[in-house]
Amino acid sequence: MNEQERAGERLLPEVATGERKLEHVRLCLEENVAGEGVTSGMERFAFRHHPLPELDFEEVHLETSFIGKKVRTPLLISSMTGGSKTTGAINERLARVANARGWALGVGSIRAAVEQPELASTFDVRRWAPDIPVIANLGAVQLNYGFITADFQRAVDIAGADMLVLHLNTLQEVFQPEGNTNFSGLFQRIENLCRELDVPVGVKEVGFGIDGVTAQRLYEAGVAFIDVAGAGGTSWVQVEKYRNNNPVRRAAAEAFADWGIPTAECIQEVRALNPTGALIGSGGLYTGVDAAKALALGADLAGFGRSLLESAVASDDALNERLEQVEFELRTVMFGIGAGQIEDLKQTTRLVERR
Repeated sequence: MNEQERAGERLLPEVATGERKLEHVRLCLEENVAGEGVTSGMERFAFRHHPLPELDFEEVHLETSFIGKKVRTPLLISSMTGGSKTTGAINERLARVANARGWALGVGSIRAAVEQPELASTFDVRRWAPDIPVIANLGAVQLNYGFITADFQRAVDIAGADMLVLHLNTLQEVFQPEGNTNFSGLFQRIENLCRELDVPVGVKEVGFGIDGVTAQRLYEAGVAFIDVAGAGGTSWVQVEKYRNNNPVRRAAAEAFADWGIPTAECIQEVRALNPTGALIGSGGLYTGVDAAKALALGADLAGFGRSLLESAVASDDALNERLEQVEFELRTVMFGIGAGQIEDLKQTTRLVERR
């Protein structure tokens, strides 16, 4: 299959599979896996319109930098997938389109490829994305299950990444049939890894949020960036509910449908306690207006995950249009409040809490 054929191909097979990563993608597309009774909190905020912005719309610019890397947009495709032929093709598409549009790119957990080298190609996004920041991803809990610094470096090398993010996913692991639930002593091990690894190390949640105090401890331990990954989007308890055959665990998952700290609250808390720490706001973002709110609240990048997945599965053109729409919405917000640069947006006083 040539590149043109891949670009127009729908990538999710119709046949059911037992591959966990592909099951995750299928469930996120086909089932109601959003948290219920909890939102990102972005709806609590609105921008005050500026009727005379003194700007040319064509001169509203999205360029910024993150951890010393220049990017054409303050936008991130959050860690989603990899580990199988089909999810590798999704990663390839995400990488090609992200590189063309100047979005930063995170990959899904690379644990499978560290343990099974034959899967490495499904995370090798650098060959498709030579010009953008790439973030490798592994579960922090693997530090308690035999992974050493060399394994985390291997994950970085596989993705050709500029930095590594450790994901914290306590509740997902509890409800996951194969879950690893020993999170004891991880703080010290994270601190050690930050000292030993050659690239910047960040920490992210997976949809339940990171509070300000926890973020402060992590920054002080040497963590280079935080991705709050707050509540309001995908609930990985609900995703794992569909994969768990234990009737008690499946029933119990319903009690956690509203679990987590809203994304907006996380961003505010983290930024209030850590004025200069590199910060990604993600979790339940759907539009460029959401991204603008995240940036105005204190984030340096705004991350999008499941809200891009249907387009990513459909075709290159569909994904490109989806990213272009987010960028257009973000630029329109900036024009509407008189912010010509991302720094102007981050310093605006025109984001107000709704009454």
